[in-house]
Amino acid sequence: MYEKKMFRRIAIIFCKNIKKMGGKMFKNKKEFGNIGEEIGSKYLEQIGYKIIERNFSCRQGEIDIIAKDKNEYVFIEVKTRSNTIYGMPRDAVNEDKQKHIYKCTKYYLHMHGLDNAYVRFDVIEIYFLKNKYRLKHLKNVDIKSKI
Repeated sequence: MYEKKMFRRIAIIFCKNIKKMGGKMFKNKKEFGNIGEEIGSKYLEQIGYKIIERNFSCRQGEIDIIAKDKNEYVFIEVKTRSNTIYGMPRDAVNEDKQKHIYKCTKYYLHMHGLDNAYVRFDVIEIYFLKNKYRLKHLKNVDIKSKI
C-alpha cells in the first residue's frame, strides 16, 4: 500500500514534467530511455534505495542503475516502452543482455572490492502512454549466469 502511494506521487510529478515538455514524442530512443532511467532512479530513491551510480559502463557492458537496498547491492536494468508490439519490456533482457549484465556486475564488484557482497538483480519496466506512464518493479530477477 505504501509503495502505491509513493508511486502515485512520483507519477504525478513526472507527468507534470512531461506536460511541460509539451507532451511531444522524444527525439530518439536514447532520450526516451534516459527519461525512463530518470523516472526509475527517482522511484527507487522514494522507496528508500541509495543510488550509487547510473549508467556504469565497461568493456563488458552497461548497467543502468546501481543502488543499495539495506545490505544488498542492486543492479537494475530499466526498460522503457511506449507499446508492447515487440513484447514486454522484461523480454528485452534476453540471455545475451543477461550475460553482459553478469560480466559487468562481476567487474564492478571486483573493481570496488565487493567480491563478497550480497547482490540482487532487478528490472524496472516503464510504459508510456500519451502523457502518463506506468512503472513495474521486478525484484530479484533470475540471471542465467550466477555470481
